[in-house]
Amino acid sequence: MSAVEGAAAPTGTRADRRRTILGIGSGNAMEWFDWNVYATFSAFFAPQFFAGGSTGSALLKTLAVFAVGFLARPFGGFVFGWVADRRGRKASMALCVATAAVGSLVIGLVPTYATIGLAAPLVLLIARLAQGLAHGGELPAAQTYLAEMAPRERRGLWSSLIYFSGTFGILVGTVLGAVLSSVLTTEQMASFGWRVPFVLGGLFGLYALVMRLRMRESDTYSDDAATRTAESGPSLWRQVVARPKALAQVVFVTCGLTVVYYVWSVAAPAYAISSRGVDPSASLWAGAGALAIFMLVLPAWGAVSDRFGRRRTLLVPGALLVLLIFPLDAMIHDGWSLFVAMAIALVLVGSACAVGPALYAEMFPTGIRAAGLGVPYSLAVALFGGTAPYLQTLFSEIGRPGLFLGYTIVLLLISGVTVYLLPETKGIDLATAGQ
Repeated sequence: MSAVEGAAAPTGTRADRRRTILGIGSGNAMEWFDWNVYATFSAFFAPQFFAGGSTGSALLKTLAVFAVGFLARPFGGFVFGWVADRRGRKASMALCVATAAVGSLVIGLVPTYATIGLAAPLVLLIARLAQGLAHGGELPAAQTYLAEMAPRERRGLWSSLIYFSGTFGILVGTVLGAVLSSVLTTEQMASFGWRVPFVLGGLFGLYALVMRLRMRESDTYSDDAATRTAESGPSLWRQVVARPKALAQVVFVTCGLTVVYYVWSVAAPAYAISSRGVDPSASLWAGAGALAIFMLVLPAWGAVSDRFGRRRTLLVPGALLVLLIFPLDAMIHDGWSLFVAMAIALVLVGSACAVGPALYAEMFPTGIRAAGLGVPYSLAVALFGGTAPYLQTLFSEIGRPGLFLGYTIVLLLISGVTVYLLPETKGIDLATAGQ
């Protein structure tokens, strides 16, 4: 039994609780695996889709597609958020995992530029946009569902399952990359090795889909849906935009945290390989070790927020990150130093990842909870998180890495000030939240 499962029981039977853990965990892990192996393996498959120019130029184009995929996330946040708020959390999460799996299979099977020319990067872009739609809807729907299923006094701990399972998916992808790069030559990795994770991710999506179809709807949503009148009222979109303060708060809280998350949990190994000349195998194993530590601290941060509050649990680690951004970046010169830098950064980033799902869910009423947090959250991740690996690599290519680090610090300060101004919401009743 996991630390999350054993902490406190949400509503429903033991079988319901097991299905909640498996449904959320497997689907979330698969989606995060599919979404993030793109960045992890980008250094290997970039030349296969963008011919001509240097390796650095091909990598920049591949990371640009990574960033463009994020543009679909706000649309996914609204579309799948609408499904979650009007047709149920379960239906939305099932559609999300199916869409992500198809996108992953397409990327894993698409021919390269040498075979079909410009159609190769075009198909890559379309598949990435499909994944962006799915991932934009996955987080708000899954976060909302898990927060509603959890007991209020353990909501922070239970919400840590979102990034715990998601990081497990990233960890599996990173370990798979390390294993493949250890047993295959560089030429074999560029030829076919990079395809393996995308195909596996698509196939595993079938299992995750079955697990989600076996889940039951949350009582909070079911009770709210039962009390709605049959009369037509304001559209979901009008209800969402009627809360500009809450929408802005989600964007400002997310902007700095999503940058440090994507830089240190996803892009750091590829950055170390391409910009610091670190051995690919050593970089990927360093990333795997740091992610394992990250997973271990997530439930602890969630439990801390249930005891001491969301705000304090976010502010202290955030302040330490601001102070350590430059020193941690300067540490990276080999596999061991990359591991230490990533581990320190991710322990601190873990506070936001564990607490965020509960914090966001506590900001909106039940009828618009998924779409209300999904749209601004996905927009912030698209604008700041999705562009972070590209900007980091770009500034490194032009010899000005300090500009990106300064940009990160400014965004972290914006997030910190916003969190400081938020009311404390730990333990509130979600049935009356955001009223």
